[in-house]
Amino acid sequence: MMTAASLARTLGGVVTLWAAAGPALVLAQPIYRHLDRNGQVVFSDQPPAAGVQPLAPSGASALDGSAVGLPYELRQVMQRYPVTLYTRDACEPCDAGRALLAARGIPFDERQVRTVADSDALQRLSGQNVLPLLSIGAQQLKGFADTEWSQYLDAAGYPRSIALPAGYRRPAAQPLVALTPAPATPAGSPARDPVSASDLPAPAVPVPRGPSPQNPAGIQF
Repeated sequence: MMTAASLARTLGGVVTLWAAAGPALVLAQPIYRHLDRNGQVVFSDQPPAAGVQPLAPSGASALDGSAVGLPYELRQVMQRYPVTLYTRDACEPCDAGRALLAARGIPFDERQVRTVADSDALQRLSGQNVLPLLSIGAQQLKGFADTEWSQYLDAAGYPRSIALPAGYRRPAAQPLVALTPAPATPAGSPARDPVSASDLPAPAVPVPRGPSPQNPAGIQF
């Protein structure tokens, strides 16, 4: 029969063995990272359910210009007031505008005017051909002006310093008019202009808004 003393020694050995093996067992347990419905990062020892967006391991560059992995507050601002920069090559004001957005860590899409079709599309979109053109939500800012651009970005709620995660990469610049093969035209039919006003969204019209505590200047979006 096991005495109380021998039972205590046996249990003590088991506890000591478990304590020694515990860290190894914990380290061997996989940890999963995914986004919940509110866009927050969740850590769990259970794999995410089907349809849940998994996250790449820390240090991996899997953002590639998308909003996945960005801070929740920044994604909210992006949804309300998306930023698009219209530029062309060999344009110093365009370079200055791009540098301002990069210095503040503003996620933005860039559309370049490279062809006559692009120039015509820009004319229909904004009513002029001055570059750069910055759109913040429904607001269009024509020509680069450091103070004015910063004022509008502040009013929209964008951070003044970089809040992007490590590894974030902005999407590459794209032509304003997508280059797609023209559909075959039946013999005898008139050729269709590959770019028409219906191919582009109508110019956004800002909705008048008065001053508020968050927007004392009454900037329109």
